[in-house]
This record gives sequence, structure tokens and C-alpha cells, in this order.
Amino acid sequence: MTLSPSETSSQPDSAGSTGTRIEATFARCRAEKRAALVTYVMAGDPDAETSLKVLRALPQAGADIVEFGLPFTDPMADGPAIQAAALRALAGGQDLVKTLGLVRRFREDNSGTPVILMGYYNPIHAYGVDRFLDDAVAAGIDGLIVVDLPPEEDDELCLPALAKGLAFIRLATPTTDERRLPAVLANTAGFVYYVSINGITGTATPDFGRVAEAVGRIRSHTELPVVVGFGVRTGAQAAAIAKGADGVVVGSALVDVIHRAVVDGRDAAEAVSALVRELAEGVRGRTV
Repeated sequence: MTLSPSETSSQPDSAGSTGTRIEATFARCRAEKRAALVTYVMAGDPDAETSLKVLRALPQAGADIVEFGLPFTDPMADGPAIQAAALRALAGGQDLVKTLGLVRRFREDNSGTPVILMGYYNPIHAYGVDRFLDDAVAAGIDGLIVVDLPPEEDDELCLPALAKGLAFIRLATPTTDERRLPAVLANTAGFVYYVSINGITGTATPDFGRVAEAVGRIRSHTELPVVVGFGVRTGAQAAAIAKGADGVVVGSALVDVIHRAVVDGRDAAEAVSALVRELAEGVRGRTV
């Protein structure tokens, strides 16, 4: 699939500053009457230069938003694929400073695609919250997903991030009931990430009927876009999720493709682009 200029988020748009690119992206997708494609890859996997090449390739292939994983030694919410990617990245010397550096280099020729840094609080805490937020804004990060900070800890990072113009994106799960949901949504910005299965990433396929029900329930509590992730691996699955959600997240499948390409001696960016093009066709309603 070759995307037209109106379909690729690699083109700079009017939302060239932190905190506004996410809103502009969802507005564009709504205008095109489709869901957004959100792609996840691990920073520094398998090495920094390949990671940057992959990062640059994602929007060209049809990704609307990029989640960039921050490597951590104990990624408790992630499945085997992403755990292995984090360990590969750490073994190659990837850290928070280098991850922000990759985003800065990405921003040299892409001012339009939102980049969400996704990971765990420990590396951020060790770096220093104020220093991290300033450096993240300067690098061109648009938002944060920090999976081990519940709403009760909003003073730690969420509220300071919002004050700096960074979206703090919260996860809702199948076990987030009506009593818990308002607390989850209270300081959420950018979009709501609905985890479609119980458990870790990349280990099961979602029940599409239940996902649509859950998205409807969340929408009754918020005007934010609701994106769905965990378990989506093909264009057909992305198309099924996209019918009832504002966005579809794919991560483990992309991480697997990158790793297999490296093992086989193929170009990782080309390999991941092929799957992203298939997924983009799905969210655009072109996969039967």
C-alpha cells in the first residue's frame, strides 16, 4: 500500500508542538472516518541505529502514533516478546538519555507524528522527574504511558507531566469496573488505552464483541479517544477492532517481526513496514 499525502502522518501538520499533535492526529482520523493506528516498538532494539531507522519507517508505512518503549529490567506488564526486546536493548547500552536522543533525531525530519514514551517509573525516578520532563519536552515527546503508577500516585509524575504539556495516558482493563473507572480517567489526557485482555502483552487474542462493549462503556465516562491494544497481530484483527474503537495499538507483533528480521539477516525497517502497511489497510477498512 502506498499512502497518499493525506494518509501519512509523516507529513508535518499544524500540530507541531508537544501536547497538540495527539489531538490533531485523532481529529484527522475522525475526518477520514477511520481509527488511528498506534504502533509500539522498543527503543534501542536491536541497536540504536536500527531502532532509529524503524522509528522513521513507521509513519511512512501508515502508523499515526508511535509508542516508543523505554527499556527496563523488570517489565512486569509485558509478555515474552517485549521482555526480550528490552533485554536486547539494555545489553546494547540503551538507556533513558539515549532514548530521548533517538526521539530528537526522529524530530529532525518529522514534526507531525505523535511519540508516546511507554515504560515504567523506575528509570524516570532515577533520572529525576523534573529533569526528565524538561528533557522529554525538549526531545519532542508528546505523552507518557507509565504502567506502574496508579491514579493514587498522580502527584509523582502525572500532574507534573500535565503541567509541562505532556499527555499522561492511562490504561483501563477488563477488570476496571464502574467504581474504579472515574479515578482512572480523572487526570488522563491524550487518549484512553483499553487493554483488551487480562494478562501480559502479546499472549492472547481479544474477544472483539466484548471489546466493543467495553469501549462503549468507557466512552460513556469520557470524551477522550479510546484505543485498544494487546493481542492484535494482523490487518484483519486491526480492522475488527477499528470498527468499535478510535484507535488500534499493535506492539508485540511488530517487535517479533523486527527480531526475526535481524536473526534472518533482513532489513528490520523493511520487514516491520510490510506489517504496518497491512495493519494500516485494516484500520482504513481495506482488509476483508
